[in-house]
Amino acid sequence: MGRAYQNRKESMAKTSDMKAKIYSKYSREIYVCAKSGGVELDGNLALASLVERAKKDQVPAHVIDKALDKAKGGGGEDFDVARYEGFGPGNTMIIVDCLTDNPNRTFGDVRSCFNKVKTKIGGQGSVSHMFDHSAIFVFNGDDEEAVLEALMEADVDVSDIECEDGKVTVFTPNTEYAKTRQALLAAFEGIEFDVDEVQFVPQATVEISDEDKELFDKFLDLLNFLDDVQNVYHNAEL
Repeated sequence: MGRAYQNRKESMAKTSDMKAKIYSKYSREIYVCAKSGGVELDGNLALASLVERAKKDQVPAHVIDKALDKAKGGGGEDFDVARYEGFGPGNTMIIVDCLTDNPNRTFGDVRSCFNKVKTKIGGQGSVSHMFDHSAIFVFNGDDEEAVLEALMEADVDVSDIECEDGKVTVFTPNTEYAKTRQALLAAFEGIEFDVDEVQFVPQATVEISDEDKELFDKFLDLLNFLDDVQNVYHNAEL
C-alpha cells in the first residue's frame, strides 16, 4: 500500500484560518463518538483514540471538554454519516465523508464543489470499490517481524506491514481497528502512534498534470471549507 494513504491534517493546515475548521471537525466527531459509545475514555476505545489525535493536532482542551459535556447532556443535534463519491480533476477518484444534520443541504454543498471544477459527483459505490477501507497505524520501530508476530498472536488480520526510516506502518481492515490498537498497546510498552486512523486507501494512484493539479487543489480547498466535511480521500499522486 506504500505511501498511498493521505493524512488530511496536512492538507488542511495550509492557512492559519483553517484551525477553526479543524477544531470544529474534531468537536463534531468527538460529540458523535461519545454520544454513540459513551463519554468514558476507558470504555470507548474509538473516543480515546480520537481525543488523543485531537490533542496531537493542538485542539484546545476546552473544545474537547465542551464536546464531551454536550454528549453527556443528551439531546443536542442528531448527526448522520454521509458519504459521497465521484471523479475530480484529472480523472481522480474522490470519497468525501461528512457528518450532517441536514443531508439535503450537505449533498447540495458537496455537489456544488464538484460542479465548480467541472466534474461530477457519482453514485454510491462508483469509486469506493477502488479503495481499501483500512485501519492505519504508524509508530517508531525497526522490527516489523516482531510487530507482525505480536499481531498474529492477537489474531489480527494484517493486510500489509512496512518498515522504513525508523517507522513501522501497519494496515489492517477497518473492522480490525480496535483489536489492532489493543494488540499494539499490549505488546509494546510506551508506544505512541504518529498515525492512528481509519482511512480509504487507493489501490492505485494517478499522476495529474500541472494544470489539473491547480484545479485539484482548488477542489480540495472548496471541500475542506464545508462545515459538514470530515475527511476527503483521493487517489491523486501529489
